[in-house]
Amino acid sequence: GSDQWGNIINGVELGRRVDERGLFGLTSPLITLASGQKMGKTAGGAVWLNAEMLSAYDYWQFWRNTADADVGRFLKLFTELPLDEIARLEALGGAEINEAKKILAYEATKMAHGEEAALSAAETARRTFEEGAAGEDLPVIVIPAAELDAGIPAFELFARAGLAPSRKEARRTIQGGGARLNGEKIEDEQQPITTAWLADGQIKLSAGRKRHALVKIG
Repeated sequence: GSDQWGNIINGVELGRRVDERGLFGLTSPLITLASGQKMGKTAGGAVWLNAEMLSAYDYWQFWRNTADADVGRFLKLFTELPLDEIARLEALGGAEINEAKKILAYEATKMAHGEEAALSAAETARRTFEEGAAGEDLPVIVIPAAELDAGIPAFELFARAGLAPSRKEARRTIQGGGARLNGEKIEDEQQPITTAWLADGQIKLSAGRKRHALVKIG
């Protein structure tokens, strides 16, 4: 837009005046999904590179949830895999495409957060989905013991844990049957969640099959 163009021009001019250098402004098209929707903070939440803003596990999950039609293109854009390997992965169909998505998630996470974090995120995902475990790398929110003891409505806790972009969406998730606490389905969005739900010092929240978070007291 015009704001971005103005920033580029001002930056080039500032460089010329301060260092007497000739600078160039480079632009690239917005990344869009196969659906035509743009990838970015206005299309389903910001994808932060800073692990304090978005954990390596959530970053891994973002790429793991790539639509089938986008996998090949994103492998080319966001990984350094050889093109012949990308072509092989792109040709996978059916359930096999999930392996290509895991590779995309691993390679993209390794580039942004390092190999150790990428491996840990992949293992956490495997244990969470295949074994139902509460992986150590799942996002964690810390709630004061007194507040949790008094009880927090389920929809509010899900929203605070980042499993829904708003309280309204958290209510919808629960009403739609997609919310679980410690593996048990929650049907009442107003149900108070207290310290009685703690298991091994934590509560595992799940929104659907792929989004999870842990609640701990502090």
